[in-house]
Amino acid sequence: MLQFLDAFLTIFHSAFVLFVLFGWAHPKTQKAHITALLLTFLAWMLLGLYKGVIGYCPLTDWHWDVKRALGETRMSGSFVGYMIEHYLGLSFSRSFYDAITAGGLIFGSLMSFLVHRKNRKTKSEASGQVA
Repeated sequence: MLQFLDAFLTIFHSAFVLFVLFGWAHPKTQKAHITALLLTFLAWMLLGLYKGVIGYCPLTDWHWDVKRALGETRMSGSFVGYMIEHYLGLSFSRSFYDAITAGGLIFGSLMSFLVHRKNRKTKSEASGQVA
């Protein structure tokens, strides 16, 4: 069961990260993307304040519990860092992983904002209103 949970969390967390990065790109996923962004910000900030770590991710926490139960000991503090180290064989500093993770969230948020703004402008032009 632990191996299933490990595989599931790897796939789900990876998909969630990719969705935060690129969920803005398709009109049918834009509302869900905003929800994913809000959940991520809430976890990073509110849960992070409670846990004492800004950028706290409950998925990473749960996944690391599973990995520890499986006997794994070489886990980065960052899911992104772990994936880079484990699958690409590269190693960088924790601050680098934190920067690219935060940069990814900023990128996904900015793109979502720009797409939303473009959509509002297009709708107002189509209805003959001035934005």
